[in-house]
Amino acid sequence: MMWGYNGFGYGGIGMGIGMLFFWGLIIAAIVMLVRGFGAKSGASEPRLREKSALDILGERYARGEIGKAEFDEKRRDLTAV
Repeated sequence: MMWGYNGFGYGGIGMGIGMLFFWGLIIAAIVMLVRGFGAKSGASEPRLREKSALDILGERYARGEIGKAEFDEKRRDLTAV
């Protein structure tokens, strides 16, 4: 007799968990592949470092926001430390 389990018994639960695990692995593999191919452009480039005070000062001088005398004075102040 099968006691009302139609021949599956506890094996049906194990098969259900096995199928969830199988499809979980398939979905995880697809996600990892998509992330791997999508990150190619950013992964090979080095991280940008934060701008230092001298970098910002040079940019302001290049844009014409400050003159040569002010640039030289501020550069001396920044490098004196």
